[in-house]
Amino acid sequence: MAIITPLTEKLGLDVPVLLAPMAGVSGGALAAAVTNAGGFGFVGGGYCDREWLRREMEAAGNTPTGVGFITWALEKDPALIDLVLARRPPAIFLSFGSIGGFAGKIKAAGALLVVQVQSVAEARRAAAEGADVVVAQGTEAGGHGAGRATLPLVPAVVDAVGPIPVVAAGGIADGRGLAAALMLGAAGVLCGTAFFASRESLAHPNAKQAAVAGSGDATIRGSLFDLARGIDWPEPWTMRTLANDFSRQWDADPAGLRDNLAAEQARYAKARDQGDMDVAAVIVGEGVDMVRAIEPAESIVRRIGAEAEILLHRAGCHLSR
Repeated sequence: MAIITPLTEKLGLDVPVLLAPMAGVSGGALAAAVTNAGGFGFVGGGYCDREWLRREMEAAGNTPTGVGFITWALEKDPALIDLVLARRPPAIFLSFGSIGGFAGKIKAAGALLVVQVQSVAEARRAAAEGADVVVAQGTEAGGHGAGRATLPLVPAVVDAVGPIPVVAAGGIADGRGLAAALMLGAAGVLCGTAFFASRESLAHPNAKQAAVAGSGDATIRGSLFDLARGIDWPEPWTMRTLANDFSRQWDADPAGLRDNLAAEQARYAKARDQGDMDVAAVIVGEGVDMVRAIEPAESIVRRIGAEAEILLHRAGCHLSR
């Protein structure tokens, strides 16, 4: 038995699972591992560090993988898209900003254009601008997002942009989430938190351990860590992370953080490099409850697919005969 959807057919997948292009976490080895397991991996282009991106694309080897960009950051170095497209990736992932300046070039290069949105209005715009796949991201997601929850957003986006395949994102980290997303009309799922603590992830080992021990109950959403990192994210996007000592200290005194910003940014950078997760952010979402071990990405992909297949096969037991 296999799960067949428009997403699996477009990308030739065995399992309708995409790796979220997590900045600084989804490197080439992780993206390749997800693809080799039957899903599809995206390297996280993040804030457009050319040398990092070049290195991680090389690390993916000849395995078909895509690259994901924070679109507003890409606008500051638009020629970077040419560096990526020269490698003929099967797909490019854009999120957080207008895709209009890049859509034509991506599609002309023969890559699928995957666009992440956080509202129905954004989904309609993405469809009008040429998106081949639309990712509907709920606020439960780790990292940056907006305000709508996954459960109601996904079917609304499906209704708005059909027949374009829709991928569900936000709070999905196991086969139950995949099965539920398919019932909502999605063609697959995008997972970040599920792979954050994988062996191939570039997250610091201490961050992986914090994720394994973490709970969705302990996640927060806001802009405090962006301030500490010196990254000026535009509205309306804020970031979900695990709460820690740093967030508890400054959540109650944001003015104090701004007054001591230079010192606190230096403190944060040192903590990030040293793996001090009492200060540095662990950027995961509410699905972190389902992350309970550091394991190969292949195991995660195959388990998600197998769990979903079993649940979908059993779904008929809920119907009267």
